[in-house]
Amino acid sequence: MNFLRKGRRSGTDPAHDTSAGPITTTEKHHKREKTSRPLFDMHSGNFNRRPSFGQWLKFHWLDILTMAAMGAVGLGVYNADPAPSRSFPITFRDGEIVYPEFAYPLRNEIVPIWAAALLASLIPIAVFLLMQIRVRSFWDVNNAIVGLLYSLITAAVFQVFIKWLIGGLRPHFLAVCAPDLNRVAAQGGQGFNYIMFQRDICTGDRNQINDSLESMPSGHSTAAWAGFLYLYFYLNAKLKVWSNYHPAMWKLLATYAPVLGAFLITGALTIDEFHNWYDCLAGAIIGSVMAISAYRMVYASVWDFRFNHIPLTRHTPFSYGAGAAGAGGFETAVFTRKAGWGYEEAYGGAPFDAAYNLRGAQTGFNNAVHTDQSMGHNGHEGGIGRRLSRRDQHGGLGGVMGQGHRDGDVEHNAAMSHEAGGMADPGQNRYRIHSRSLERKALNRQSGGL
Repeated sequence: MNFLRKGRRSGTDPAHDTSAGPITTTEKHHKREKTSRPLFDMHSGNFNRRPSFGQWLKFHWLDILTMAAMGAVGLGVYNADPAPSRSFPITFRDGEIVYPEFAYPLRNEIVPIWAAALLASLIPIAVFLLMQIRVRSFWDVNNAIVGLLYSLITAAVFQVFIKWLIGGLRPHFLAVCAPDLNRVAAQGGQGFNYIMFQRDICTGDRNQINDSLESMPSGHSTAAWAGFLYLYFYLNAKLKVWSNYHPAMWKLLATYAPVLGAFLITGALTIDEFHNWYDCLAGAIIGSVMAISAYRMVYASVWDFRFNHIPLTRHTPFSYGAGAAGAGGFETAVFTRKAGWGYEEAYGGAPFDAAYNLRGAQTGFNNAVHTDQSMGHNGHEGGIGRRLSRRDQHGGLGGVMGQGHRDGDVEHNAAMSHEAGGMADPGQNRYRIHSRSLERKALNRQSGGL
């Protein structure tokens, strides 16, 4: 697939190559000459490049060790006996069951825990991979899968620790415990009116008793919400369901389908009586918190439609106010192609998202007039300016407000500017670029394109 391809090869003569980044490798003997750049090259502004396995391992080796350690800890706690010695009542003196909600029969699970974990992990991963048919970005699918693992593993570890240290009685506890009523009558209980007992009166299977003492929070619910709510945020970002245009209804249905799946898995636990409703609620809260936290760790935003589709890199910060240069080559990392989305002209990844603000002014991306001391976006100022995209544009933001530029000792006129010596409205240029995107899309449709 195209998104798995490494960086582009170039046959440009090194002496005339104007692209940023050093040339490190040249192969002869009828082999194509290729240019190698650092993976995250600040001069090129494009971070959307597939790394080698060694580079990827360098970025994520600590995460891999942490995940393995947390998995081992979680498995050990999961298999440990419940820590607390919980007291429970059985019957009043007249024989009436004190808590009928703990007297349900033991049934088979509708959705086993292993099935819930597989569904919450494999379905999102399948969607991430299918999305790459159009997105075609290694870092997008990498961040999506890594963030999903963050959510699932962290939620699972939290869940098993709470279950082990706090726990609670499952709805089928009394059926599993099978208390010896003769011992109850002969031994007597504890507490007020002597109706509270310990697990030593139980005659059932030891492992089942241990499991029935660890009801809260629900592991099914935790896994379902950690995985499917994460997928919900991903689909919202890629489909732009709540953004700056009116999307089709199928996108709303597709986005909420994972939430429906999480509700169904959670609700099934109250049908087979493996959990109380508050166990399910606690698990849903844990899974949801981890899903939100993990998604924000690997993407530029959770709800801001301008940036929530842009994957974050490990060592290079994302500049929210830097316009197109801040997108880092991820402007097209969306599935939808409506309303200008998915084209490189989209500022910061979103149509009409201007860098004309305080941060943009501070970083020099919105300088109206170029001087020897200023550095405009995509401009050259006495050797200070840098080439931050594939296009050589001079003067201000994309050449909108600039009066020309100085390249060393050579002074150029304002041919790249809209008005020589004037301050053009940056909004006009943004609307003009968006109009070009729509015109190009219309031409593609006429020619049979998507």
